[in-house]
Amino acid sequence: MNTEGFHIATEEEAAQSQRIELEASTQRKQQEMFALTHEILDKIIDEIDVTPDKTDEAQKKLVATLVREKISETLIMSHQHLSQMDKQKLQKSVMDEIYGFGPITALLEDETVTEVMVNGCDTVYVEREGKIYLTPVTFRDDQHVYHTIDKIVTPIGRRVDESSPMVDARLADGSRVNVIIPPLAIKGPTITIRKFATDPYVLEDLITFGTLNMDIAKFLRASVKARMNIIISGGTGSGKTTFLNVLSSFISENERIVTIEDAAELQLQQKHVISLESRPANIEGKGRITIRDLVVNTLRMRPDRIIVGEVRSGEALDMLQAMNTGHDGSITTIHANSTRDSMSRLETMVLMSGMELPSLSIREQIASAINLIIQISRFPDGSRKVVKVSEVIGMEGDTITTQDLFVFMQDSVDITGKVIGRHVATGITPTYLDKLRMIGESLPPSTFCPPFDLRGRGELKL
Repeated sequence: MNTEGFHIATEEEAAQSQRIELEASTQRKQQEMFALTHEILDKIIDEIDVTPDKTDEAQKKLVATLVREKISETLIMSHQHLSQMDKQKLQKSVMDEIYGFGPITALLEDETVTEVMVNGCDTVYVEREGKIYLTPVTFRDDQHVYHTIDKIVTPIGRRVDESSPMVDARLADGSRVNVIIPPLAIKGPTITIRKFATDPYVLEDLITFGTLNMDIAKFLRASVKARMNIIISGGTGSGKTTFLNVLSSFISENERIVTIEDAAELQLQQKHVISLESRPANIEGKGRITIRDLVVNTLRMRPDRIIVGEVRSGEALDMLQAMNTGHDGSITTIHANSTRDSMSRLETMVLMSGMELPSLSIREQIASAINLIIQISRFPDGSRKVVKVSEVIGMEGDTITTQDLFVFMQDSVDITGKVIGRHVATGITPTYLDKLRMIGESLPPSTFCPPFDLRGRGELKL
């Protein structure tokens, strides 16, 4: 008989049993804390009319004192004992239910968290540094999640129910929220919160992160100042809006800027900025104001620059027409996996406007309107990088032609999974280099020179 194998199996079973017991104990404690939180919350609501006002510090102190009293009173009445640390956790849970968004309040307050994802009552994920992690945070039940949803959407006049099971909203700090509930969300009410950066990234931050290098930064700064029309392309979560914020910082203080978004996220630092936000239909299905409506209206507002948070549909046609009729220097973002795909998507979105235009006409408009495409990608290690900067140079037959000015070349991946690579120039200079010189944005020839080890090797393989 193999006693060694028997002992190993017994130890593994014992360890598994301990893990199950620990998880059960943690779950019981969590349920007890939930029960205490809501028992105390009910008592407070019965005693005083708590209308949460986050700016009223006097009210907060009064409520905090009352919470401490009710915790002590409840524990004595139920013959329970909690450590000082557990009492503090319990007090924070109650305060979060009153003034915050329940269990996810701490995640929203955590500066390292960029996204919070509630997948039903018992599963909450967060994104940190581009990577997704499961958290120990849970809700009591689905009703608890619905209560949090109501606290998010009610202040801004939105509603979520079976007749309207999806909603886009934003928190008071500007964080973007998407909510979808059953019957569309099979596993329970789902909340996705893209947090609003309290301290917006600047160009130096992106260079430090490796998103781009100094040569690309100088070129893009000059291109924005020269009023080139720019599209930022990339997948979901690749950092398009963050990059758009940084690019917009190069716009002069003397220009009138109009921003158009589904949910206001842009954080422009200039003083002369008009921010427009689309509006969904009301309960009767009326009153909807689309991005396209806002783009059309913006043309009557004497803008120097038009910045559209993202083009998704027929507004692409109006955006292109604006770029082609004197509103140069406009910037927008688009969901696409490559610079070539972004051109195809633009063409498709123009067709979604309902105008029956021939493909050649649409492509000519795109080639005439767009000067620069910046492709951004999120890598497996969570890093976000500019992978290509391409110039649109015109048409060849019925095809839009582009030339790559800068690319990211990945060399390897280290033992921690971090992507190792570098941004390099391809050796091609932009066709509008003379225009940059005319506005005083001269760039040295070395900006567009490829690294020495890439010269003389024929075509650069991307």
